[in-house]
Amino acid sequence: MSHRKFEAPRHGSKGFLPKCRSKRHRGKPKAFPKDDPSKPVHLTAFLGYKAGMTHIVREVDRPGSKVNKKEIVEGCTIIETPPMVAIGVVGYIETPRGLRALKTVWAEHIGEEAKRRFYKNWSQSKKKAFTKSCTKWADDLGKKEIEKELTKMKKYCTTIRIVVHTQMKILRRRQKKAHIMEVQLNGGSIADKVEFARNHFEKEVPVGAVFAQDEMIDIIGVTKGHGYKGVTSRWNTKKLPRKTHKGLRKVACIGAWHPSRIQFTVPRAGQKGYHHRTEVNKKIYRMGAGFAMKDGKLVKNNAATEYDLADKSINPMGGFPHYGEVKQDFILLKGCCIGPKKRVLTLRKSLFIHTKKRALEKINLKFIDTSSKFGHGRFQTPQDKAAFMGPLKKDRKE
Repeated sequence: MSHRKFEAPRHGSKGFLPKCRSKRHRGKPKAFPKDDPSKPVHLTAFLGYKAGMTHIVREVDRPGSKVNKKEIVEGCTIIETPPMVAIGVVGYIETPRGLRALKTVWAEHIGEEAKRRFYKNWSQSKKKAFTKSCTKWADDLGKKEIEKELTKMKKYCTTIRIVVHTQMKILRRRQKKAHIMEVQLNGGSIADKVEFARNHFEKEVPVGAVFAQDEMIDIIGVTKGHGYKGVTSRWNTKKLPRKTHKGLRKVACIGAWHPSRIQFTVPRAGQKGYHHRTEVNKKIYRMGAGFAMKDGKLVKNNAATEYDLADKSINPMGGFPHYGEVKQDFILLKGCCIGPKKRVLTLRKSLFIHTKKRALEKINLKFIDTSSKFGHGRFQTPQDKAAFMGPLKKDRKE
């Protein structure tokens, strides 16, 4: 019987098998935080779009650590989070087989972008979605039926989830079809939750109503796809020696003679990336406001800190590569996160209460980098560049 020359731990985790392409493009929260009726009613998740990364400088407030009171540079991700619109409410009851949806109530007016989600080809369709359900709101009989359903929810349901959709028209991306999801409502009694949902129909819910500065959140999404890959890239196995016959990016032995099958634990070539993943404990470094009009002027100052002399927006010079400009509300998260640019990500409140010092640390940013992310950026703002370069030929008035 043969044996291996050198013992080594296995390559790659078996906890993420099967490594196949995700069924869904939008991350699905498999769990929501535990409900606490003593708190006010609030949403537990939100949708955002990954714009890109930058770096920040901050002073660490961590007594006892070597870096305490020292400046550190950290990479951060910007996620654009335009306000979401509530369009419905779903009530669930508990059964021996898990939760079951008891009633769904839709709002009177549902935006075109949300309706598009119910069609493969919107332009050639008859656009009949929700034409019947919205007639209920018009007459007294229908309104009574809606009230009856809401009362039933208050009486029987144990879980209330609100149906929300993203606003594609203010995002100005190519896609017009909104992302729709159910978000669990936590806090208050069941009646309070139903009333909360009812009062928020057709209204915008900003990201500030869900998350707060310095909060730890979870990110759920689908990772960046890499297509069909061999074992070296997919499982990070060792390359064979240079002189190996018929290629060296392989696994040398894929198993013993008996059992005369290949075991599932052996690394094989296949799909890499585009997997559904959940990343926990991402700290919010800044809740940024979008561009807004104030006294007839467009205010873009959402990335300046106390140490900045001039106003500046979060957008780097030339915009975020492969994304564009962030004009809506955004959140700045510590570190990297799942997916490529433009990917829709589900941001969820943490499932447990944080007590660690690092999780509760107050963040005070000294500087957010806005130099160009396309090449070696030298200037933070166009004004910096103009001051350094002087008058340029292209700016000359004829």
